Amino acid sequence: MVSTRTVLPAGGGAYALPSLTLGIFLNDQPGHRLAHGSSQAAHRPLSKNQGWILPAGSEGLCEYDAELEFVSVSLSHTLLEEFGIGRSFEFEAVVGALDPLLLSLSLSADSFEGNGALYRDTMQRALAAQLIQSVKPLPAWNAGIEDARLRRVLDHIHDNLAKDLSLTAMAELAAMSSTHFSKAFKKALGQSPLQYVIKARLERASVLLKTTQLSVAEVAWRCGYQDLSRFGQHFKRLYGATPAVFRSG
Repeated sequence: MVSTRTVLPAGGGAYALPSLTLGIFLNDQPGHRLAHGSSQAAHRPLSKNQGWILPAGSEGLCEYDAELEFVSVSLSHTLLEEFGIGRSFEFEAVVGALDPLLLSLSLSADSFEGNGALYRDTMQRALAAQLIQSVKPLPAWNAGIEDARLRRVLDHIHDNLAKDLSLTAMAELAAMSSTHFSKAFKKALGQSPLQYVIKARLERASVLLKTTQLSVAEVAWRCGYQDLSRFGQHFKRLYGATPAVFRSG
């Protein structure tokens, strides 16, 4: 574990984090802007004692309009492995308020070294345990997807399967042109955005059919299908049976 306190002039720039890292701002930064996994920075104001937690391998851009004083704590792979966390551990980036205990431990992390090996190791493990508990692992559909823009789109898809999910809207959410988005999506997921949405809707439908008493028509509607006949065709193509037969099987 490495803990550092740094003061930087107004400005900012690109960052690349080889290890899972937590940062805490020690002064208010109302104009703070952050790009995580993309080149377009979004306005993310942070106050004193707020900050971020980013996974290993994170790259992006951090900008601020006033002198910045902050603490950063990087966790080694060796320490994380003690908690069953591998190098590929992915989670949803945390930006904003931090867990109070994690905040307290992180602000005092630079003092761990001066109190003997037993104290240092105990406190480092306590900090690591609290950090791991504070982050939310990425959902299964985001596992292995490095581009934060695509992860954002995937979350949007799975949160809005009953709604209209047009290529244009998804591309706008990813801050890409429709052509660029389609190519990036297929390269990362192995299928087009339309194919992905259809499969995600049908997988949701299969769960609803097996776990609820909703009518087939209601299941279709909740999964984004207004045309019951089209829903049946797509479902049978994927599962080899009509929705009604699948439910009773």
